Amino acid sequence: MEIFTLLETLEDIIEKSKTVPFTDKSVVEKKQFLDIIKEIRLKLPDELKQAKWIKEERERIIGEAQKDADDIVKEAENRIISMIDEHEITKKAYEKKNEIIADANEMYREITQGTNTYVDEILANIENNMVELGKTVSNVELSIQNALETIQNNRKELK
Repeated sequence: MEIFTLLETLEDIIEKSKTVPFTDKSVVEKKQFLDIIKEIRLKLPDELKQAKWIKEERERIIGEAQKDADDIVKEAENRIISMIDEHEITKKAYEKKNEIIADANEMYREITQGTNTYVDEILANIENNMVELGKTVSNVELSIQNALETIQNNRKELK
């Protein structure tokens, strides 16, 4: 993902930056650093769009599963109507209808459960990525703040 590449670039800048003698502080080019952070912010909405798409896809899959179940039930009902002529055939048709409905309902439950599990895994992954990204951005902002404070302190010492 581009966001992680940008974050790696920030890490590289910090790691390759000049250090202030006798401290663990670094001197970085503020504009370059802020430009990369701005780019990261511009890339974040893509993650949110992906989460929305996943939610819509889940709803679409559940809708299709419900339609398939409804179609199976209608097909069973149509078969039953055509078999009403004889009592034994009617009895078997009702049994078959109930069996088909039970199978359709079970298939719907399985598809829904599988879809929910799939979507939950994807959303959990995105959530983890967003949390990690938030931590990284917070660390970067803290590093920038520390670097700025060091620069300001060093400038004050020079005056």
